[in-house]
This record gives sequence, structure tokens and C-alpha cells, in this order.
Amino acid sequence: MKLYDGGRAPNPRRVRIFLAEKGIDVPTEQIDLGALQQRSDAYTAINPMQRVPALVLDDGTVIAESIAICRYFESLQPEPILFGTGPLDSALVEMWNRRTELHLFFPVASIFQHLHPAMRRMVDPQVPAWGEANKPRVMQFLEFLDGELKDRPYVAGDRYTVADITALVAVDFMRVSKLVVPENLANLQRWHQAVAKRPSAAA
Repeated sequence: MKLYDGGRAPNPRRVRIFLAEKGIDVPTEQIDLGALQQRSDAYTAINPMQRVPALVLDDGTVIAESIAICRYFESLQPEPILFGTGPLDSALVEMWNRRTELHLFFPVASIFQHLHPAMRRMVDPQVPAWGEANKPRVMQFLEFLDGELKDRPYVAGDRYTVADITALVAVDFMRVSKLVVPENLANLQRWHQAVAKRPSAAA
């Protein structure tokens, strides 16, 4: 088994944090995104989508997409439970992880991809107007999430889950896009301070 990682990129970090929470150690190989190694023939043969991360199993099966990889490891090692327990809890975790992906993680990524000069080689064409259009979307969702966190410690409820991992990585990646969490969002600030202190956040 080998995990093809991508350094500071947000999706590989989601998987690293997940594995750290599980206490799972997987051999890794770094893909240099800045050098466009993800577009090499060797890596394209592993993942034709030319994205990281990708997990190659011992039988040669390739699992791409960060949440798919996390679900694989959740099934292999259920504890600690990060995708919810039972029908309702699992559905709520799925709902909040998806909301966070669609309304925070992806918009933050779009801002970076379409506005950062270093992404010109990777995103063709860059559409600066789309990057700018996502800035208010990010802030609107942060305000929404702040209200939701008023009465619970974590994104999906009383326990830390994969939804917190997605949200943490998205909020941390905001810095690269020159965005900050407004100081008046006290619940969100409190949540971020708590999850950022977890040892897994350093993964």
C-alpha cells in the first residue's frame, strides 16, 4: 500500500489529518505539484485525473479522491469513528461534510486557483472574476457556520468528525488566498482554536 501525497495541497492534508486521528501509518510518496509531477506519464498511469492524493493498494487497485480514501480507512479501522454512528449520525456527518465542501472548501480553492499567480500553469484558463465571485460566498458560509456552532462544539455535533477535518483544512487554506475569518465570528474562532490544537492538525 502506498499513498501518493501532495505536500501543502488541501486534499492530501485532509487524508493526512484523518490518518493521524486514526493512528494509521501508510508509506507515502510525494508528488511535486509545483513541478507539475502530477502530469507526468508515471503518475498519470496511476491517476489519469492527475490529482492527489491517490492510494494504491497491494493488489494494484487505485483509490483517488480524499473522502473516498478516508472512507476506505474508516472501514478498515472504525475507531475512532469519524463518519458517524448509526443512520442519523452518519447522515448528519455526511450532510455537514458536504455542506462544508460545497460552500467553503471548494470556493476557497477556487479563489486560490483563479487569483494566485503561481496557479497560472495549473489552471488554464484562470478566470479572475470567478475567484472574486467566490469571496462573498466564503464569508456568507462562515457566518452561517458561526451561528450553527453556537450550541455545539463541532461542525456536525458533539464529536470531532471528518466534517471538522474538511472545515479546518478549508479555513487554514484561506490564508494562502489572503482571506481571514472575521474576528466577530466568535463561535467559529473558538472552534478553530480547538481543532487546530489537536495533534493531527500538524499532519
